Amino acid sequence: MRGSEMETTNLNSKIFIQAFFGLILRDTRVLSRELFVFLARVGMQPLLFLFVFTFIMPRMGGANPLTGNTGGLDFGTILLPGLMAVAIMFSGIAAVALPLSQEFGVTREIDDRVMCPLPLWAVAFEKVSFSALQSIIAALLVIPMAYYIPATPVRADIHNWYLFVLVLVMASYLAGALGLAIGSTVNPRQIGLVFSILVVPITFLGCVYYPWAQLGNMKWLQYGVLFNPIVYMSEGLRAAVTPSIAHMPWWAILAALIFFTAALGRMGLKGFLGRVLS
Repeated sequence: MRGSEMETTNLNSKIFIQAFFGLILRDTRVLSRELFVFLARVGMQPLLFLFVFTFIMPRMGGANPLTGNTGGLDFGTILLPGLMAVAIMFSGIAAVALPLSQEFGVTREIDDRVMCPLPLWAVAFEKVSFSALQSIIAALLVIPMAYYIPATPVRADIHNWYLFVLVLVMASYLAGALGLAIGSTVNPRQIGLVFSILVVPITFLGCVYYPWAQLGNMKWLQYGVLFNPIVYMSEGLRAAVTPSIAHMPWWAILAALIFFTAALGRMGLKGFLGRVLS
């Protein structure tokens, strides 16, 4: 009896793995057909920011007010981790929230996905996982841009590769969880409004263009932004990529990334199950 139960468990596990990675391969196939669109979507914003603030402005005599308090580091070095965080966040939202708004709306493609031999939570997790893969690619694309575009060299120093990989993966899953929460709880007709009233503000207040430590003169703002999950993505990458710039302690960053990923993931999963089963 135990032998048959073990065989059934192994068979179910095999079916689960095959179905899960089948969805991953399906999404990868779809993405490969739109590779140029994907690269343009994830690369345009960091490309423009680097071109304007680190290529054009230095040649116009513009100065960055932060460089005086960061050991004379160039703005490109300060900007690099933040732009990686922005690329991760926008890629995660675009890979989960926007498709879900269509799948729950007119196309109802979500009905085809839930027909897979997978529990509903695994279908949602596959979406978050695939978006995390896209976010990792988007973040890595920022690095060569930051080396070739700025007028002065960027001083990146990834001396702790384990921390870099860990933060990169955790930040990517956090972005996917945020996309799942938005896509499964927001009305598809209002998804554009979310970018205006939510995504843009949390980006500018997410320590993307400045280190969190530099907000010390405005304590109310320094502690207020701690409710923003993007802060920990930016500070985590800052700790891993440019450790010479003042940043939060790594243990606080990792704890916050876990907390926000779990909280947003739970919110997104609850909304996902409610939309699918309704």
